[in-house]
Amino acid sequence: MAGLNLSQIKRLWIQPALRAIGLDDPAHLNIVTGIGLVESGYVWLEQLNGGPAKGFWQMEPATHDDIWKNSLPVPSRSRIASGLNRLLYGQPHAAGLMITLPLYGAAMCATKILLAPEPIPAADDAAGQAQYHKRWYNSPLGSACALANIPDFQAAITA
Repeated sequence: MAGLNLSQIKRLWIQPALRAIGLDDPAHLNIVTGIGLVESGYVWLEQLNGGPAKGFWQMEPATHDDIWKNSLPVPSRSRIASGLNRLLYGQPHAAGLMITLPLYGAAMCATKILLAPEPIPAADDAAGQAQYHKRWYNSPLGSACALANIPDFQAAITA
C-alpha cells in the first residue's frame, strides 16, 4: 500500500477513536481497520462516482444522521454519544466531519457495526469480518464482494 501506513492508521486513528466510545477491543479494532481499507483504501475521502459517502469509512450522510437521530438517543448508548461528541471538539455532529476528523469517522464506523443485530466475528477471522462488512455495513446493494475482500481484512488483522 502506497501512502498512509496501515499500522499507523490502526494505532493513531482507529484505536483512540474506539477508546473514546468504549469499544477498544481487538475485534472492533480489526474490523474498523478492514472496513476503511475495503471502502476507500485509505485514499479516498469522498465517494468516487459522485455518490454521497464521506470519509475513509465511506458512510453516507443519511446513515450518519439516522444513527444520531434514532440510535444514539437511547440511554444505554449515552457513553458512545459522549465519546463521539468528544471527538467532535465542540462542533455539532455533521456527516462532512467524517472527512476532516478521521477519528470521528472511525468511531462512526464502529458505532454502525455496534448497532448490527449480530455480534462481530473474532479478531482473527478475516473471512468472517469480510462477510460481516458486506452484510451489515456495505449492504446487499453495495459493490463490496466479501470473498474478494478477505485479503484486505487479513491485512487489517496483521497490521
